[in-house]
Amino acid sequence: MMLIEQTTVPSAALPVMALKYHLRLGTGFADDEMQDGLMESYLRAAMAAIEGRIGKVLISREYKWSVEDWRTGCEQALPVAPVSSITQVTMLDRDGLAEVVPAEKYRLVQDMHRPKLRARGYMLPSIPTDGRVEIEFVAGFGPAWNDVPSDLGQAVLLLAAEYYERRHEGGLRSNGGLPLGVITLIERWRTVRVLGGAGA
Repeated sequence: MMLIEQTTVPSAALPVMALKYHLRLGTGFADDEMQDGLMESYLRAAMAAIEGRIGKVLISREYKWSVEDWRTGCEQALPVAPVSSITQVTMLDRDGLAEVVPAEKYRLVQDMHRPKLRARGYMLPSIPTDGRVEIEFVAGFGPAWNDVPSDLGQAVLLLAAEYYERRHEGGLRSNGGLPLGVITLIERWRTVRVLGGAGA
């Protein structure tokens, strides 16, 4: 399995000013542009850390996910949430020859924790022997920062501020974990796997 992020979060969607206000930094100085770049890098790092911990995509972007076999014959759970649309499903044989699966053969089952690709009928199309299927989809709460749930947005600001304030220490706590305030804010969003991940 391989998940590839096809697009990135635009700089304009990142809450750079909100982080500056959170840190009580002044504005209107000659080094503002340098500070903006620094703020953006810490925000991206904080978002990546939180998204990795909870399995949720905060700001919408496009992904391509490659698998060699379906988890079950009739449906396949997707690796991140929430998913707003499946844009294309492509079968590739062992030689890399591609065949697009007609959209009427599958549908998206939206879910905040475990969205799924489900067959419109009894079974999903068979994956070629020694081949794979590539699923392209759009995931995220929305394209703008205001679409991100407030508790997750606050967690990103807290963690980005932590990285900024500890930048001369490598941005890490001695125990290597997330701050308690961040953990508290994101805990309800974590995907709980049961039965050894059998439903994943």
